[in-house]
Amino acid sequence: MYRFLLTPRWWGINVFAALAIPFCLFMGSWQLGRFEARADSHREQQQSAESTARQTAEPLAGLLPVTQRTTGRIAEATGTYGTQLLVPERRLDGRDGFYVLTLLRTGDGPALPVVRGWLPGDANTAEAPAPPEGEVTVVGALQAPENRRSEGARAGGLPEGQIGIISAAALVNVVPDDVHNAWITLTEGSDGLRPVPPAVAQNTGLDLKAFQNLGYTGEWFVFAGFVLFMWFRLFRREVETQRDLALGLVPAAPTPPAGPAPSATPSPEGEPAPSAEPGGGSAGAGGPAGPAPEAEPVSPSPAGKATAGESGPTAKT
Repeated sequence: MYRFLLTPRWWGINVFAALAIPFCLFMGSWQLGRFEARADSHREQQQSAESTARQTAEPLAGLLPVTQRTTGRIAEATGTYGTQLLVPERRLDGRDGFYVLTLLRTGDGPALPVVRGWLPGDANTAEAPAPPEGEVTVVGALQAPENRRSEGARAGGLPEGQIGIISAAALVNVVPDDVHNAWITLTEGSDGLRPVPPAVAQNTGLDLKAFQNLGYTGEWFVFAGFVLFMWFRLFRREVETQRDLALGLVPAAPTPPAGPAPSATPSPEGEPAPSAEPGGGSAGAGGPAGPAPEAEPVSPSPAGKATAGESGPTAKT
């Protein structure tokens, strides 16, 4: 009864199901792993942010280049302050304000952007306190460079002395120094500046992208179940069909309708066709002609004579 599984049609169905189901399960497991990794990273970043005050400062060189694991770690650097810029439209505790960013020259290497703190108000009219002079040692949370999707980021259209995105790509066009592709926010404020809390590394939180991974997980598992369901449905239908054939329950194929009666064989060219008239005579050329019908006698009448007499000259002419 199950010999139909060896037919070419069912070979194709079986091979497709055998490949599609494991593939869907693999993709679903992979998407689930991505979601779990984001959840674990989010938990680690929250724990790191909560323990920032208890962390021991590490040399900046040991934490570069900045990664998701080093983001939020406490870094220490020594140098002298240089160019100072303002970062407008930054909110803190629900209030509008701006960051005060100053470059720290650390020897012969690239300068380090340092966010010294936050001030309320408008960056166009407010005056930020000048940075300390001489050599200083700063301690702050290491941060990854911002991009256009970062909260509060603004691209272009700012007056001189302001910058909208804290990154080496944005600073290289504003300052003459080489800049690290990272920055730190001081853990303690000074000169009336409020310290800016460190931000969580991008692509590590339970954001929309993380829940998209969870949604894709469900979709792939549903696809695997659908393929398995369709295979069993086709298999069951084929088994029922084979059982009906074995029991003779399937009606025989209908007899095709009879076609039109074959036409008479045409007569060879040159032979007369047989006459359909009674008597067997043929009107074709070369056949004996039948007797001509007799004319009915016409009774004489005076009018008939007159007519014959009048028509005589005409006929003679």
